[in-house]
Amino acid sequence: MEKNSRIYVAGHTGMVGSAIVRCLRRNGYENIIQRTHQELDLTNQAECEKFFEEEKPEYVFLAAAKVGGILANDTYPADFIMENMLIECNVIRSAFKNKVKKLMFFGSSCIYPKLCPQPIKEKYLLTGPLEPTNEAYALAKISGIKMCQAYNKQYGTRYISVMPANLYGINDRFDAFKSHVIPSMMVKFHRAKLENRPFVELWGTGKPLREFLYVDDMAEACLYLMENYEGSELVNIGSGMEISIKELAEIIRDVVGFQGEIVFDSTKPDGTPRRVLDNSKISATGWKPKVDLKEGIRMEYEFYLNMLKNN
Repeated sequence: MEKNSRIYVAGHTGMVGSAIVRCLRRNGYENIIQRTHQELDLTNQAECEKFFEEEKPEYVFLAAAKVGGILANDTYPADFIMENMLIECNVIRSAFKNKVKKLMFFGSSCIYPKLCPQPIKEKYLLTGPLEPTNEAYALAKISGIKMCQAYNKQYGTRYISVMPANLYGINDRFDAFKSHVIPSMMVKFHRAKLENRPFVELWGTGKPLREFLYVDDMAEACLYLMENYEGSELVNIGSGMEISIKELAEIIRDVVGFQGEIVFDSTKPDGTPRRVLDNSKISATGWKPKVDLKEGIRMEYEFYLNMLKNN
């Protein structure tokens, strides 16, 4: 990419997209095309095609998606598969028709089989059944990866796919029930602190192991890959560090300053028992994350408090 290249970041108001925009600007890229969902509905084929025809982006970061935690995925599977499939189909097709030079598609670590070997290598995709609670979302993301690979094979395009670990950070979505695990816990502990509750109840046993990556670390890796990586094989991006949900909850409780107990409801689902990515491919480039988990959670909580203050 040239510093003056026309770069479209789809989903720039979300956590991933906004981190990509910050990273691009830090590295001297200023010709960034952005549209809010109100300005451009990517699930609408006509709107999407008109946008690409008028703006002619040269590079695309496809970070727009409908996302959520276990409860949201399990409750609204039709919405998750339909909206994500529509976005992917419309953007990738429009990128091809308008001769976009390179596109990056964002998957998720949840696309891998529920019980695949750990750490998870890129080649384990489609080697076993998915986690049922987020199957619809995972299937949509897998379709996006396969769509990129199919266009590369048939038309010689340069569409690449990345699989980030569980992400958190600035512009995360904060909802006690519909968010991913870190912001969801953060909201619950913060409310419990304000209301002086004796305990906070969380889903599952607390035993599952997860890997978390600060979103700005992910963005730096993505920019490097956009500038240097060619190929259809997907690339994992993670911290390589795993932590139990119970230990994570204790860190968030300490950062928030909640003094009560943590109670786990073992009648609720845990999700995948363990998920940590094999990051050897991205690590071989010399990239490594800079933000440790506790520091990142502190920064996210500070962002959350400022957001509450300004709303």
